Amino acid sequence: MDSAARQAPPVSPFDPAQQLPVAVRDVEYRRDGDTPLLVRLYEPEGAGPFPLLLDVHGGAWNSNDRTANEPMARALASSGLVVAAVDFRQAPAYQYPTALQDIHYAIRWLKAHAPAFRADARRMGALGTSSGGHLALLTAMRPTDPRYAALPLPEAPTLDARLAYVIACWPIVDPYARYEFARETNRPELMARSEAFFGSFDAMREGNPQGLLDRGEPVELPPVLVIQGTNDNNISVAIVQRFVDRYRAAGGDIALELFEGQPHGFGNQGTEAAQRAIAQMKAFIARQVAPAPAQAAG
Repeated sequence: MDSAARQAPPVSPFDPAQQLPVAVRDVEYRRDGDTPLLVRLYEPEGAGPFPLLLDVHGGAWNSNDRTANEPMARALASSGLVVAAVDFRQAPAYQYPTALQDIHYAIRWLKAHAPAFRADARRMGALGTSSGGHLALLTAMRPTDPRYAALPLPEAPTLDARLAYVIACWPIVDPYARYEFARETNRPELMARSEAFFGSFDAMREGNPQGLLDRGEPVELPPVLVIQGTNDNNISVAIVQRFVDRYRAAGGDIALELFEGQPHGFGNQGTEAAQRAIAQMKAFIARQVAPAPAQAAG
């Protein structure tokens, strides 16, 4: 253990049952020319430091912003997490892998600046929804990819973008299979958005969590919780189940929680099913950030 880790204050216990007041503020984490890229911080009341969770929004890689998952972000933060919801460059103006570069940079920036918002980044995880689930998984599986790490962080050049865990909600785990699913179900708008982001079928297959596993690429496999509705018209349960099976076969710790009759994006809808999904996320996070058991002397 290095000196910084020895001197860091203990992390405030994460308690899924507690309901802390949450303050919300926006901070610029990067500037692209004259355009600021913002991170929305959901900060629970208390001394902290609190565990840190990155929030990557969906929108078929083309739309939405850091506010998209506000209901889930607030609920998770109230249990004693700092949730950091990031904006990133999107299609059609920017194609793959630009969004991954912003997210990779954001992870490193958040780790470097965590003390400023009473967060501890030693067990930093990510929440990704829909296309954001794709981006979060791809970053977690390829944390050292030089294309994704292309933006330097001068104040902390040695930090990496590794994530301790991922919560993937209704995730686009296989963009190429989802493109074919959209074709089969007559969803031309989803096809067009995929084309705008990836630019080619080759990129759609390459920047693909399922493809990484199918090709046997060397990847990192942090623990993953997948939340999926069975009435999702954006991605089929079969596509998600195939990824889960392949991730597990590759040695990864992954759990799939299916919600009967629920549509795409249901976790932000304030329903009873959404509350159950959030409770499962909290329980999963509690396991990931729990202190490691002390080893017996001997």
